[in-house]
Amino acid sequence: MKIYTRRGDGGETDLFGGERVHKDALRVEAYGEVDELNACLGVAAAASDHADLAGLLARIQSTLFDVGASLATPEAEHRAKASVPQASDEDVAELETSIDAFESELAPLKSFVLPGGTAAAAAFHVARAVCRRAERRTVALHAQEPIELSVLRYLNRLSDLLFTLARLENARAGRPDVPWVGRERG
Repeated sequence: MKIYTRRGDGGETDLFGGERVHKDALRVEAYGEVDELNACLGVAAAASDHADLAGLLARIQSTLFDVGASLATPEAEHRAKASVPQASDEDVAELETSIDAFESELAPLKSFVLPGGTAAAAAFHVARAVCRRAERRTVALHAQEPIELSVLRYLNRLSDLLFTLARLENARAGRPDVPWVGRERG
């Protein structure tokens, strides 16, 4: 099977279930943002030297693939009939448990933090920003067509975890977070 099909050359793509839509459709943007997030997370995982994160990050990437498949499948009935996997409340709980565990290694926040520090921390900050964008596009889609709320909760909590992982990378490397210092206005 060839990687190219030429079916999208006119600016349309297939959704799961066969419906064809324009590539700039909100649904396509939402799952495209989740795909970009997954790629950014792969970069962050590759930049991290911490073996204890590898399994968690692999599970998150798999769940993001499920989220993308769900977003690429219109109508809840079709998702259910096709057994399209969903992000679940248990997936959200795993993120929360991870955040709590990793925060125990971190000093309390005393200011806003700028993206930066180690290369791995910066990569997690990029993934966090892309996660927030994916969440915004998914919220916009949800305003037009209801999607599972667990998907919204998952993306929201994932951005919190990615922020925590960025801080963790810096802490484990012995580098302080980069604090935001407001500029004098005048």
